Amino acid sequence: MWTLEKLLLPGAALLAVRLEGRLTPLPRRGHQLPLPGLSPLTFPPLTSSSPEDPPSKVPPAHRHPLRKWPPPLTLQNKGNLSTEERFLLLGFSDWPSLQPVLFVLVLLCYLLTLMGNSALVLLAVREPRLHTPMYYFLCHLALVDTGFTTSVVPSLLANLRGRALRLERGGCLAQLCASLALGSAECVLLAVMALDRAAAVCRPLRYAGLTSPRLCHALAGAAWLGGLTNSAAQTALLAARPLCAPRRVDHFICELPALLQLACDGGGQDSTERQMFAARVFILLVPSAVILASYGGVARAVWGMRTRGSRRKAVGTCGSHLTAVCLFYGSAIYTYLQPAHNYNQRRGKFISLFYTVVTPALNPLIYTLRNKEVKGAAKRLLGGVGGGQDAQ
Repeated sequence: MWTLEKLLLPGAALLAVRLEGRLTPLPRRGHQLPLPGLSPLTFPPLTSSSPEDPPSKVPPAHRHPLRKWPPPLTLQNKGNLSTEERFLLLGFSDWPSLQPVLFVLVLLCYLLTLMGNSALVLLAVREPRLHTPMYYFLCHLALVDTGFTTSVVPSLLANLRGRALRLERGGCLAQLCASLALGSAECVLLAVMALDRAAAVCRPLRYAGLTSPRLCHALAGAAWLGGLTNSAAQTALLAARPLCAPRRVDHFICELPALLQLACDGGGQDSTERQMFAARVFILLVPSAVILASYGGVARAVWGMRTRGSRRKAVGTCGSHLTAVCLFYGSAIYTYLQPAHNYNQRRGKFISLFYTVVTPALNPLIYTLRNKEVKGAAKRLLGGVGGGQDAQ
């Protein structure tokens, strides 16, 4: 006759078997206990488990005692799960003392961008003297700058008020698509404006014939279409790549170089990254070459002018645009024309802050600060509004 008994000892518990009047401790797991008249009892070894492991959903008949369930998360599983995960944008949470200052600065720049570009578009539409190709392209630049900043600033302000911002994968890709489309459109539009300046300085007598309204509409449409095409291609290529956890981005927006650092290795991903890099090179370097060629012609034309007044007028016509080009292209080329593994997110977010927030706020001032035509149009518009109120 045998029974199982549990003996309580100080600080421990001992499970034993009373077998024929003797207490026999149970053997370790994996050993056999011979019992009279019965088949040996076998105690299988325990499998390791952690508190985080979810309860098994595999039927006991199909469960292997040495196999863990669920299976470990492989690299391929990580890529599949990335479509359901969120991205954690750290923003400037590592600079807590700088966040209030940046919040005020970003808000002021955003308000200045909205008011300055809206006023510039209103003047160009209402004033007949500003119905020229130069101000037509300037209106498109104002619209691009307003949309570009709007695609970035709301999430940035929310980030600056808290520790970090979580975005769904769809929201992150939507923000990336919008900012890439508007930023790429600005790259092409600045090149179109350089061509317009070169035609005005180098061919002043034929300027009206060279810049017909139909050609201006076609060039502006090409700038918008080029931006949308580049953005759609880059976003589609990134969406097809698996992104591995942890999905922490040390940035305030879903910037393309920062997201590329989350991409998993293998599976032909190197060729995809080369294609994306080639697209960025094309959208940045081709407009840059057009701008350099245009201002090379302008420099030769200015060098051949005999009077100082003509030179001063030519420099004033091109100086504001050249300043805007240097501000935008300098930071954009640094951000996008480098391999993804060399991109420094900590430094890159400050550079991105400059060309996404500060430059669009400065553009209305750059183009109108020394522009007598815009100042005169503003005075006439304000005078007309004031005269109408006095008449009422």
